[in-house]
Amino acid sequence: MPAMRSDGLANLRRIVKRLRAPGGCPWDRKQTHRSIKSNLLEETYEVLEALERDDPKMMEEELGDLLLQVVFHARIEEERGRLRLEDVIRHVSDKLIRRHPHVFGRGKRISATRALAQWERLKRDEKPKRSGLDGVPQALPALLRATRVQSKAARLGFEWRRFRDALAKFDEESGEFKAALRSGRKKAIHHELGDTLFALAKVAKFLHLDPEDTLQAANDRFIARFHLLERAVTVTGRKMHEFPRAHLYRMWRAAR
Repeated sequence: MPAMRSDGLANLRRIVKRLRAPGGCPWDRKQTHRSIKSNLLEETYEVLEALERDDPKMMEEELGDLLLQVVFHARIEEERGRLRLEDVIRHVSDKLIRRHPHVFGRGKRISATRALAQWERLKRDEKPKRSGLDGVPQALPALLRATRVQSKAARLGFEWRRFRDALAKFDEESGEFKAALRSGRKKAIHHELGDTLFALAKVAKFLHLDPEDTLQAANDRFIARFHLLERAVTVTGRKMHEFPRAHLYRMWRAAR
């Protein structure tokens, strides 16, 4: 049988349905939301990498892989009779129209800042919350979650007024972390290190920097420099672990 074309959402749905149907792929048929949830996270990060590289071919592939995850999870629910992909699409379409009255309604033209504030207000009206911090997924990477939590708190007025106040808080938490290290108590060290990282995320916000991006940039710099170190070691014909640590550090300093 010839392969199905995959140039449309309807065809993608048919492909996934066939894979999940009796006589389809044994691996696909046995998957559940839980068994493939890590795939959703992995594909999301691969999309982010494609966007960071500004690589359209990579975007084409990775956005497709992410779309597959959406369709696959929706298909699992269709089989259970609980929702359809159309429901997912309708829900997000209705939400976009509802929260953009300045575009789809009779609202006036507004700035980007006011559009965001309007979105947040309409969201609060639609989804009453117990806390102003609700809506930040617990599954987010910790540094990103800290940034989101702090931003929500700031919108409610809970914010340092000046950069130097945020920096002083970081210094305070850093001092408490050092005191915990001196105490040797693991629980206190864990606690104070977390507080220090949280305070550092606030410092980044005042500098208009994304701490996730700055840390990723530091990761990239370390990896690039480590590759130079590896090449320098390879030239010697020896293994890295064969060098004294002090010598490796000298090579590291030279690897620029």
